This record gives sequence, structure tokens and C-alpha cells, in this order.
Amino acid sequence: MDTTLHATPPAAAPAGPHAVSGDSALAAEAARRRTFAVISHPDAGKSTLTEALALHAHAIGEAGAVHGKGNRRGVVSDWMDMEKDRGISITSAVLQFAYDGTVVNLLDTPGHADFSEDTYRVLAAVDAAVMLVDAAKGIEPQTFKLFEVCRARGVPVITVVNKWDRPGLDALAIMDELSTRIDLHPMPLTWPVGVAGDFHGVLDCATGDFVQFTRTPGGATEALAKRMSAAEAERLLGSVWTDAVEEYDLLRSSGHDYDHELFLSGAASPVLFGSAVLNFGVRQLLDTLVTLAPAPGARPDQAGTPRPVTAPFSGFVFKIQAGMDRAHRDRLAFVRVCSGQFTRGMVVTHAQTGRPFATKYAQSVFGRDRSTLDEAFPGDVIGLVNANALRVGDTLFAEEKVAFPRIPLFAPEHFAVARAAVTGKQKQFRRGIEQLGEEGVVQVLTSDRRGAQAPVLAAVGPMQFDVAKHRMEHEFGAPIRLETLGYSVARAVPAAVTSIVDSRPGAEALVREDGMHVAVFADKWRLASVEKDLPPGSLTPIFG
Repeated sequence: MDTTLHATPPAAAPAGPHAVSGDSALAAEAARRRTFAVISHPDAGKSTLTEALALHAHAIGEAGAVHGKGNRRGVVSDWMDMEKDRGISITSAVLQFAYDGTVVNLLDTPGHADFSEDTYRVLAAVDAAVMLVDAAKGIEPQTFKLFEVCRARGVPVITVVNKWDRPGLDALAIMDELSTRIDLHPMPLTWPVGVAGDFHGVLDCATGDFVQFTRTPGGATEALAKRMSAAEAERLLGSVWTDAVEEYDLLRSSGHDYDHELFLSGAASPVLFGSAVLNFGVRQLLDTLVTLAPAPGARPDQAGTPRPVTAPFSGFVFKIQAGMDRAHRDRLAFVRVCSGQFTRGMVVTHAQTGRPFATKYAQSVFGRDRSTLDEAFPGDVIGLVNANALRVGDTLFAEEKVAFPRIPLFAPEHFAVARAAVTGKQKQFRRGIEQLGEEGVVQVLTSDRRGAQAPVLAAVGPMQFDVAKHRMEHEFGAPIRLETLGYSVARAVPAAVTSIVDSRPGAEALVREDGMHVAVFADKWRLASVEKDLPPGSLTPIFG
């Protein structure tokens, strides 16, 4: 059997701030980074898994749960009030921690389809993804969509079948779903011993050993794991063990052994089984990430030319978030380091304006918590405080000029006019709406017809409006009223023909905050009717 899973992880670099010199030292720092996102359909256990990974890396002392009980706290990656109230992830979160000589940059993402744009931005900043599948539900619609984004971006995927401690589907049936529904060749690294709901542990497919799990109270601390030989497992479990071995042998005989090149190409996925809420199988996932997930590599610039990790510093903004520090009401720009060494205080160039940008206030992020960051290397995520000049998709560089591809916006499908609920709060209203647009919470559209007092908020899903309303009231002190508009289709349109669009019923021309002219229509039939009166090719898809 393949033993790649047990390869020796990269050696740890010296602790604390230190200057590296030479390409080999930079390459070594990049080689010990693993930057990945956790993606899933809502309620598959994504945030719980994020917490469990941090627990097993000893980055936290005790795991929480999305729906905490008693004195058990909520997960560290879900820090917004709305996330705690609703028990879902609304915004992505970054956690950096060390594990076995490796620096792990873990990005938790929203699972709900309404927040797809935030997830897409995160997937632009990672080198791999962990796709969580609910054992009882299998491949769900949002899981499929997120995987398609990974495939389009060339992001290799590790699959984790979660909630095996609860009744669910047959393990072979889930493998078949991966193969037939999303055309992903499954390569099990662990195989469940016991059917879903009767979870004893896993067969380690690389060694043939049995790893037995014993739960701890509430699953708040690491599960106890005991490794034993196949002979010991058979004496202990009898037919439960032999059934698991026979199932895996059946898969193996069908060509499901691990193939590293197939994994990196995105055609196949390593598969592990576990229970995040009980911390079963979490250490196996961490070990897999360290040994199999790709380290940061050369990233193509706008022209398609790969920029090696040993080039001078460069990075791009993939997320902007305000409201993390209520005491200071500051705004944080999240920057993925693509090449070179970052040192706090260095002056870099903002590619979009050509202006110098000081980095004195650089921070490392762990959920909501932040600490001063002195250095970073390819794969790391830097938090730049009060970086008001930066926008999502912007590039920062030192010495050698570079600009990375912009992160496109999705085509919105829901539209509402926003108005200040309190007339004396116009200044706060304008500032808040502008900031929500810059962060990508919603897209902000304006027109001469409606004026600045009544911008149109555009969203992929209606829950984005709930977030906008909540933040406008609680962060900016400017409650808003939303009036839903009857539009459902958006297209990019040249400025020269916007007057024609505006003259037709069931259609309207607006301008997005980045200057793009957007035509919105009541439905696809209204779009087709207006399109007949425009020059060919005037209406083009925005994205998605």
C-alpha cells in the first residue's frame, strides 16, 4: 500500500522574527506552509471541524460548538453576533497556528449559498480545500457548486465524510456519489470501522492498522486514539472489522489507491472519515494536510506569468472586514502573501494606484483575535489595519512590479433600495453603505434617477440584506429601510446604450461602485425583449 500519508513533515524553522537570506531559505519557509479553506453545504459541521483542527494543533485548549450548551463557548471562527444567534457562518475567518513543524493557515468559509462571493474570494487565496460531506446527506447542492469553483480555480480537494457517529448513508454509496455526481475519483486514506451511527474507529489504509477512538465528555477535548494491528482489531471487533476490510479491499481492487499526481491535478480526492463534534479522525486530517496538501507555489500574474515564491514580496487583498474590534471600529484588509518575505513596517507599492503603502500596523489573525505580526512568508495571511485605500483584489508588491488577477464579482439576483430610517443620520448612512460595498457585503449601485440618498443594494442571496441591515444599525448607528425591487437578472452594459435600457418598462440602468454600468431586468424575458433594441453584444454576463 502507498505510505505517502506517513511521510516526514518539513522541519520547523527557528522561532521568532528572523530575516531570511537567499532563495533557498525563502523556498524552505514557503515549503512549510499549508494554506487551505474548509468548504461545505450549510450545517455539514464546517465550523466545528475548524475548531477541532485548532484543538488538535494545541492552538486552543478546548473546543466549542456552534450551538454551545451550558458553559461551552461558541466556535472561535464564528465571532459575529448574527453568526452566534443563527448558528451559521456568515463571513470567512482566518486561523493561523503551528502543527508538527508546519505553519497552518486555515480559512473557514460561509456554507450558505447567499454568501458564495465571500467563499469564492477565499478560494482565490488558498492552495487546497477540505470539502466536508455530511454522512447522512451525501453530496448536497452547495457542496457541488463549491467543488466546481475549486475545479475551475485548480484547487485540489481533500474530502472528509463527517458525522459518522450518526446514522447515515453507506460508505460505498458515498464513494459512488463522489464518482458519479461530481466526477471526482475517491481515494480513501481511512475507512470507517462500523456503519454510520456505530463508529468504532478507522482502518488506516496505508498500514492496515486499526485506529480506535474513545470519546471524551462533550467532545470538548481531544478524543483518545489507540492504534492496534489488524489481528488485534479482528479479535476485538470480529465481523465489524472484517466487513470494513472487505469494503476497502473492494475499492482498492477497483483502482482507488492513493495517487499524488491525480490529487494535485484535481481529478481525484483523498477521503477520510470522522466526526468533528467528537474530534474523531481530526488528527488524521491534520497529518494528511501536512504531508499531502501542496505548499505555496508560483502564482500567475495578470499576464499569466508565474511569479515564483522566491521573488520579492508580493500579495493580494482577498477580503476586507470591519467590526472585528468594537473598541476601535477599525477595518482589516486580509492579504495573502504570494512571494518573498514580509516584514512589518516595510514600505510596499499599491499596484492599482502606484502609491507607496506603509505596513506599520500588520497583524496575525486567529478568528476575531489579533496580535502584532513581525514577518510573514508565502502562504501566510497578513491583516493590515485601517488600510482604507485597499480594495478586494488589489495587489501590493516590493521592488519588482506585479499585479495579480482581479477577483470577479458575481452577478446579483436580488435588489433593494436602501434609505436611511433616521433623517439626521445621512452622514453615517453614506459612510456605512460605502464601506459595506468596499467589503463586498453587498454590491452598491447608483443612478441619477434615484440619487445618492437611495442607492440600490444588489446581492447574490437575500441573507446578505439581513447582514447589511444589522451592521448598518449596530456598527454605523444608521438603521435603514429596504424596499425590494422586482429585478432578478443583471448584465454589464456599455454606457452609450443605458438610456435605451432606462426607457423600457421592467428594466433599469445603474452604475456599480467600481464604475461598471449594470442593466437590471425583471426576468429573462424582459432582458430578451430589450436586447432586441440594442446593438449586438451590448449585454454581457457579469460573472458566475
